[in-house]
Amino acid sequence: MSSISGINTSLNYGNIASGKRIQGAADDAAGLTIAKKLETQNKGLRAGEENMGAAKAALTVEDGALGGINEYLQKIRELSVKAMNGTNSDSDLQAIQKDIDGALAGIKDLAKGTEFNTKKLLDGSMGTMETAGNPDGTGMKIQMADATLESLGIEGYNVTGKFDIGAIDNAINKVNEARTTAGASMNALEYGMNYNSNAALQQTSAQSGIEDLDIGKAVSEQKKNEVLDEYRIMMQKKQMEEESIVTKML
Repeated sequence: MSSISGINTSLNYGNIASGKRIQGAADDAAGLTIAKKLETQNKGLRAGEENMGAAKAALTVEDGALGGINEYLQKIRELSVKAMNGTNSDSDLQAIQKDIDGALAGIKDLAKGTEFNTKKLLDGSMGTMETAGNPDGTGMKIQMADATLESLGIEGYNVTGKFDIGAIDNAINKVNEARTTAGASMNALEYGMNYNSNAALQQTSAQSGIEDLDIGKAVSEQKKNEVLDEYRIMMQKKQMEEESIVTKML
């Protein structure tokens, strides 16, 4: 009896030291299985939250670059309107075109050079960005913008001859649509991140409820076992003394 109680006391000490009610399958096999499933789900939610955070950061970079491209396009349109004036000489148009060429080069640089974690964002090479936001690795598919001069329809745009300013208007519309798509995707990712965060907290709470030890109750149980151990030892000692007296009498 004493040895069993001693084992229980030892187990209580171990549980209290770890803060866990379940330290192995022997403590609660079913509870351990459920807790580990919750832990897997929780880690998947946290990883998904990080993935969506990275995707949102990439879209923020994309949107900033698209904003820069839009400014270049607005400048090109303004210069195009100036070029439409009948008082311009050939040298005036050539000077205007020089400024336009500089803006076109700026758009080209942003389209080719904008990247996130070495991934090109605006040259059309990424296409669709898949975001593993769910615990099982699935998630949103986000269409990335293609802001190259070719895609915008303004490659070789020149105002020194006949030109169509509508091409610039179309390019501006494409960029605005791309920014709208990026903004909607960022909002969706933010919602997904908040959901994952809250769900992970609930999973952690549920796992804690299964695995964690009620310290107050455990300490009380430990004290009770210690008192019982002391009582058993005292009774055994008393019994041994009584047996010793009887032996001497015989």
